[in-house]
Amino acid sequence: MTIHLKPDSLSFSLHGAAQAVAAVGRGVALPQALAQIFAQTHATPQARGAIQDLSYHCMRHIGRAEALLNAMTTKQTEPAILHGLLCCALALISDPNEAESEARYSAFTVVDQAVTAAAADPDMAHAKGMVNAVLRRFLRERDALLKSAGGTQFARWNYPDWWIDRMRSAYPQNWQAILEAGNAAPPLTLRINRRKTTVDAYLALLAEQAVAATRIGPDAVKLAQPTPVSQIPGFNEGLVSVQDAAAQLAASLLDLRDGMRVLDACAAPGGKSGHILETADVELIALDNEARRMPRIAENLERLQLQATLLTGDASGTDWWDGKPFDRILADVPCTASGIVRRHPDIRWLRRKGDTTQLAAISATILDNLWQMLQPDGKLLFVTCSLWPQESEEQAAAFAVRHNATRLPAPGQLLPTANAENDHDGLFYALFQKTVP
Repeated sequence: MTIHLKPDSLSFSLHGAAQAVAAVGRGVALPQALAQIFAQTHATPQARGAIQDLSYHCMRHIGRAEALLNAMTTKQTEPAILHGLLCCALALISDPNEAESEARYSAFTVVDQAVTAAAADPDMAHAKGMVNAVLRRFLRERDALLKSAGGTQFARWNYPDWWIDRMRSAYPQNWQAILEAGNAAPPLTLRINRRKTTVDAYLALLAEQAVAATRIGPDAVKLAQPTPVSQIPGFNEGLVSVQDAAAQLAASLLDLRDGMRVLDACAAPGGKSGHILETADVELIALDNEARRMPRIAENLERLQLQATLLTGDASGTDWWDGKPFDRILADVPCTASGIVRRHPDIRWLRRKGDTTQLAAISATILDNLWQMLQPDGKLLFVTCSLWPQESEEQAAAFAVRHNATRLPAPGQLLPTANAENDHDGLFYALFQKTVP
């Protein structure tokens, strides 16, 4: 008998999330994995949201889930989708800091729906009994199993061992808080378009529509509850854009003035490009090396009713450059993205220890190349969303020495923070000025 999962059921969502988790295990980024799954199914917008939510939740807790699974099984659970399903279910029911009354689903509902999801899939149907046995054993032996699994740092922190060790070495006073921040669900932060409204006026608009929000930066407003962009007041009209509060610092640091020629290198998806154009009337070139990402920049600027020249090209080369120097350059260079893991929890599982050195070398090449395109007395803002010093402060210091560049005041390393006054990702900023010959 063929079992069809209802799109509005937890079993349907668990099945989709299991596929996504399995794809990450094969090296596919979670957003791409979800896009493929959504394209192959007839999931409703609500079901897509649920699948995404479960997938991201699992990625934040999969260390503990896998440790529990290893404690209850004698060999690797196969196929990969079965492993993903068990991890998703265990991630939901094993949070030691979550009271049962706070859980989004009852534990027995999760078990029942996971078994149903397994039974409906030809690749897992043979293992539905095992799914039931493993999950029910966990419920019976919860405390003992959690105590046993929690003895490893992998399960305690839900990061690869090398990541934890490197964080402890780089930030001996803050490493635990940084890891915990990376496991929290991120806020929905908006950037106010100062060309169209003000923070106070927009907060008043939200209040009129009973949307709770607080100000957390010069142009930043944090919503109390995540909301689909289609339902954010004024979003379609360009009043606001979604952008982390730390990322909103870039435009002001550039010290923009009307008439300047500005380059946003590595521009996709265009958040910082939009903010630059909201700040001043400049001639903006938005550059990215991936043609498939350019429509996203165009869409964002069109919604904001702003214009820029969009170019596809490699920021480490010159084929795209017309030879005219820039007054300001924003270099948001490729990196390991270790500072934004709360938004992209799959990154920690996709990165490898050696990626830092490789990406730092690529970034150095880009910075050196862009420096020659800068006007004398012009400013280059180096930005990275990495927490590793090799990609941030060490990179900035080496660059300043190579080019005899004047380093101007900038925030440096911002650690991920979540409190009433500050709620932002981990970003690094270094600002350089080219000396007039």
